[in-house]
Order: sequence, then structure tokens, then C-alpha cells
Amino acid sequence: MASEIGLRERKKRRTRQLIFDAAQRLFAERGFDSVTVAEVARAAEVSEVTVFNYFPTKEDLFYGGMDFFEEQMIDAVRNRARGESAVSAFRRHLLAGAGALATKERVAAIKKAAQAISTSPALAARERYIVNRYTLQLAAVLAEETGAAADDIEPFGAAGTLMVVHRMLVEHVRNQVVAGRRGSKLVEDFRSQARRAFRRLEHGLGDYAVKA
Repeated sequence: MASEIGLRERKKRRTRQLIFDAAQRLFAERGFDSVTVAEVARAAEVSEVTVFNYFPTKEDLFYGGMDFFEEQMIDAVRNRARGESAVSAFRRHLLAGAGALATKERVAAIKKAAQAISTSPALAARERYIVNRYTLQLAAVLAEETGAAADDIEPFGAAGTLMVVHRMLVEHVRNQVVAGRRGSKLVEDFRSQARRAFRRLEHGLGDYAVKA
């Protein structure tokens, strides 16, 4: 029985990846708004119902990779070792994938995503929704760990701060890619920006921007 469940799960993952890859190819060729779910289904050789079973909206097809990364990030905080802070685990997960920014494939994907989002209000709105959803999930993890009351804003403030830094780094990388930065310079810039931002979070804002 366990092997059958494992086989079904692997098949589901393959189908999900097949649909996602087909959608990404079409979005890259023609733009997000010009592609229909029916066309994605045909390209992936599945039914429209199957597409919607895995991706409830067309925006979900675009943001499948983002969802996966955000889920991993929440897991990195939830499953961190005893004695490690949430900030440290969050930062570690972000920096772990920095090297991929040096690849041509990753840069091309970032550039296409930035262009698509900048011209599609639906995609921009969906991204905000995803960020809010994972911010609430992270806050729930922090609240459970710290035993915070349901109306305690501290875990929500902490989660919101971490996610804002994360999203500002994403936006910074998009802007750098659109501006033409590539390779090791892009990687080192991302690492430098991330380390400085998270160092500030760890040290607090009490001595930051004190007016002379």
C-alpha cells in the first residue's frame, strides 16, 4: 500500500511539473495575458479540469515556482535546529539559492517575470496575495513556537518584517537584471544586500538613522 501511495504521489508531482513547464513555455513565448488555460492544457496533453485541479487560477500557473520557494522558506524556519533564531534560518534559506542567480537560465526567467508582472495588474495583485498568505503562515509558526496569544501582534510584526526584506530583495534583483547586471556581480550584490538587511534586523532599529 505504501508503495502504491508513493507511486501516485510521484505521478501527481510529474503531472504538476509537466503542466507548470508547459505554461512557462507559453508565457515566455507569447506573454501571460495572451495564453489561455485551454492552450496550457493542450500543450501539457491533459484536460482543462486537470490543470485546474493542480492550479486553481491562471495566476497560480505563473507563480508555481514562487509558491514552492515560499513553502520551503516556511519549512526552513519551522524545522530549524534548536538554538537557531528564526531570522538566521530565514536568511540561510534565502542565501542558499544565491548561486543560481549566476546562470543564464535563471536571469532569463527573472527578466521575463519582471516584464510580465510590470504589464499585468492581475499578476501584480496575485503576487501581493501570495506574499500576504505566506506572511500569515510564518506568523502562525512563530506564534505557536513562542506561545503568543491570538491577538498578539509581535509574531505578525516579526513575520511581516522578514517577508518585507525578502520581497525587497526579490524586487532589487529584478531591477538589477532588467538594468543589465549579470553573473558573479549579481550574486555578490544580492548576498551583500541580504547580509546587510538581516544584520540590521538582528541588531534592531534603536540606533538606526539617528538624526544628527
